[in-house]
Amino acid sequence: EQAPMYVAVLTYLGFGIVTLFGYLRDFLRAVGLEKCNIAQEREKQKDFVPLYQDFENFYTRNLYMRVRDNWNRPICSLPGPVFDLMERVSDDYNWTFRFTGKTIHNVINMGSYNYLGFAENNADFLKTVADKVRQYGVGVCSTRQEIGNLSIHEELEQLVANFLGVESAMTYGMGFATNSMNIPALVGKGCLILSDELNHTSLILGARLSGATIRVFKHNNMQSLEKMLKEAVCSGQPRTHRPWKKILIVVEGIYSMEGSVVRLPEVIALKKKYKAYLYLDEAHSIGAVGQTGRGVTELFNVNPADVDVMMGTFTKSFGASGGYIAGKKELVDYLRTHSHSAVYATAMSPPATEQIIRAMKCIMGKDGSTEGLRRIRQLAENTKYFRSRLKEMGFIIYGNDDSPVVPVLLYMPAKVVAFAREMLARKIGVVVVGFPATPITEARARFCVSAAHTRDMLNQVLDCMNEVGDLLCLKFSRRKYSPQPDLCDETDLELDS
Repeated sequence: EQAPMYVAVLTYLGFGIVTLFGYLRDFLRAVGLEKCNIAQEREKQKDFVPLYQDFENFYTRNLYMRVRDNWNRPICSLPGPVFDLMERVSDDYNWTFRFTGKTIHNVINMGSYNYLGFAENNADFLKTVADKVRQYGVGVCSTRQEIGNLSIHEELEQLVANFLGVESAMTYGMGFATNSMNIPALVGKGCLILSDELNHTSLILGARLSGATIRVFKHNNMQSLEKMLKEAVCSGQPRTHRPWKKILIVVEGIYSMEGSVVRLPEVIALKKKYKAYLYLDEAHSIGAVGQTGRGVTELFNVNPADVDVMMGTFTKSFGASGGYIAGKKELVDYLRTHSHSAVYATAMSPPATEQIIRAMKCIMGKDGSTEGLRRIRQLAENTKYFRSRLKEMGFIIYGNDDSPVVPVLLYMPAKVVAFAREMLARKIGVVVVGFPATPITEARARFCVSAAHTRDMLNQVLDCMNEVGDLLCLKFSRRKYSPQPDLCDETDLELDS
């Protein structure tokens, strides 16, 4: 749904006014009437290529600094469904902060990717993790190819392969590097990457580092993708018109800024039709969607073998760190010796490895309980409830109904800042995102729903949203939604053993 025209006009007008005042303040700094707090070029290097004086720096000092208190807030507790926040204030308009010594307790966490609630500190749940710390320590201090290949690493890789229903898998210590360092190992010069326009920065960086030709298709638009595939097959490489060595389609399972779900069956059909390869990033979808948490392949009931490269991270649904690449054994064996992330990076830490094993076994039911399935169903229930209530209130939200990532459109820069501050004043922690991370007219608040959220917590958040939405005039939707009856009174679902 698009906002009314006046919202876009006022958004551009707001940015224009702030930019105008930014140039005025730069002038005042230049003539010495206002103190300059930022890094500046040295006088002796003024004829060199500038390091600091660019538009990004203009945006930072004149726009971002005015609202910087809404980001990088220091928390001092477990980032579970609630957390404690260290109070800080600024005496110089957000150039510096000082702590007051006070703590804001029990802020409801609507920003963490803790989809299944495995970011927890329950001593009973974490007993095996503590045991592995005593056995292996907390760090490996070596790569997998040298002295860092532990038995629990191989156990985890076998577990991931079984969980996904593929031949083999390899794990990495950093989710971002799983994309940025593995894509260059798969494609290079003479290859073509077709990338969704809303792909994550790690995918974009990996594509650029590969040296392959990159073409971007419209978000989740199969007509745009097929047009590019057809042109690539018919015309080949520029100038020489030789066939491309490889054509790699790169998509995400759930897009982290939009909350939209990839149209996977259609992408696979196009991939097969034009003999391309498919790279699927399931960072936000693995564990979070599908009846048993196996991601978008399960959600759409497609064969995992139809996805050539399955990528995911352990930083979200599993409450740990790192990532994986899964697929055919030949693919994984190749990456073990050709991926920079595999050859040069330190192996995953033992406690993180055991935490992933613990969470994955819980999801699969290998721990002898139905707790994992309960959490998956709880997340689905919370997601549908939260989304439906926001629509009823009149907010414009993006994304698929199955997605626990819920972007609420705020549009205007001043309202983005006011929304974050008003919500924190009501003890609700939210993430707000604006330009340049989003299009200039699509600033938003991004809510991440968790299985650890109770119905009372969600109702408290929704009540505050309703209040702040009226206060700041954020209910832009012109559609009418009829209230849906609650599917259940309580969110703590119980499964038959």
